[in-house]
Amino acid sequence: MKMLNAIKDFSHIHPDTLAYISPTEEMTYGELWRQSEQVAAFLLKQNMEKPVLVYGHMNASMISSFLGCIKAGLPYIPVDTSIPTDRVLKIIASSQAEMMINASNQELMLDNVAVSMVTIDKIQAEQILGIPIDPSNWVFGEENFYIIYTSGSTGNPKGVQISANNLQSFVDWMIADFPIAGGLRFLNQAPYSFDLSVMDLYPALASGGTIFSITKEMIARPKLLFEALAISKSQVWTSTPSFVQMCLMDPSFTEELLPELSVFLFCGEILPVEICRQLRDRFPKARIFNTYGPTEATVAVTSVEVTAEILETHQNLPIGKPKGDTRIFIVDEYGVAVRPAEKGEMIIVGPSVSKGYLGQQELTEKSFFQYEGEQAYRTGDAAYVDQDGLIFYKGRMDFQIKLHGYRMELEEIEYHMANCKFVKSAAVIPIYQQDKIDYLLAAIIPETHNFEKEYQLTTAIKKELSEVMPAYMIPRKFSYYQELPLTPNGKMDRKKCKEMVVQ
Repeated sequence: MKMLNAIKDFSHIHPDTLAYISPTEEMTYGELWRQSEQVAAFLLKQNMEKPVLVYGHMNASMISSFLGCIKAGLPYIPVDTSIPTDRVLKIIASSQAEMMINASNQELMLDNVAVSMVTIDKIQAEQILGIPIDPSNWVFGEENFYIIYTSGSTGNPKGVQISANNLQSFVDWMIADFPIAGGLRFLNQAPYSFDLSVMDLYPALASGGTIFSITKEMIARPKLLFEALAISKSQVWTSTPSFVQMCLMDPSFTEELLPELSVFLFCGEILPVEICRQLRDRFPKARIFNTYGPTEATVAVTSVEVTAEILETHQNLPIGKPKGDTRIFIVDEYGVAVRPAEKGEMIIVGPSVSKGYLGQQELTEKSFFQYEGEQAYRTGDAAYVDQDGLIFYKGRMDFQIKLHGYRMELEEIEYHMANCKFVKSAAVIPIYQQDKIDYLLAAIIPETHNFEKEYQLTTAIKKELSEVMPAYMIPRKFSYYQELPLTPNGKMDRKKCKEMVVQ
């Protein structure tokens, strides 16, 4: 694989260059390559064929574990420490994984699960002979490189399969079309279980860059975050708009804090015009890029540089034009191409489109198909194209949303809420602010309970939900009703629910 060969060559020529920096650890390219060889040798000795789970949070050894899996010919599944145990168990069951590498510094207890657990320390202690690993073992072509689990409408996560070819297409585009090559320092804000992290991780490694990692502890404590940013020497900023919006609340978030910053890359949710205006004021020398793409098409497939002219002429920013090897069609409900400026569903066609969902043929056939010999994906995202060929995102065509960069199914959240012992029925309503989802509100018909105050009931429901869902999926606000409106066929009337709660 071209990208892995580039990392290998750089590791041999510049072994002492830092590949990874976090508040607690550093790893050079030489160390990254050696440790990944050890992981690969260990995995090859196990004689496995199933994907390998890699558990941790922004650890250097997560990255060496990823590369080790790939060198052993096995795809990896990134699992962040913030993911509840119940969801981890569902991922194990879905992937049929036989092994989990615990790259974190904390213990993970999984009961009655036939999966072997191993730490990086144990792998290194084995001192297996036979390294370096022969490249003929590496993941190649259409073989899966990684599998990322996203929210599913049935209450079960679904694994998006990304091949070596899918990822190579994405990395080639990033390095060719964005000013990020040449050993730059990349800020890494997204956990590795969120595919936005791929936007900095592999372009950085393939171009001899350095990854500077921001942990969830730092994000929760702005003082620590800004101390880290001040020493990061970051040149490429990759994040959701929500994260940079939080940073902009601090007046010290300026060019003085990050004097070398030259590029902002945004993906994962709608980028508001006002954020770009503030960034241009505070970082006048930096270039800003808005990108778009679902996990199923390998991180991102469109881009546009947000220039002064773009800001002057658009109240809502475009998501740009497709990358060179990709086509995007806007079609109506019958699959017929719509006219320019007319809204329809985006269809993505090209080499970065996934082969589908792991072990879920029916779901795969619903969303993926072949178009003129290439893989195509029905995004479920509404959009239109203007006279200049720029694409504008117009929200979801179903009940799937993005909030703070995380994609989730409203139906999955409602599924878990319906299983809560304090909930009789529930609808989850996205609350918008300036065309962007600000938070989720849960409208609930409660079961009989003994709580005196509503906040006590809310606390109890949130506690139950936290055992089966990540924190980012739990609604921020809860409202309680004796009944909720239904459609004539007995389904929850979401439009009337929204009108009822947003007054």
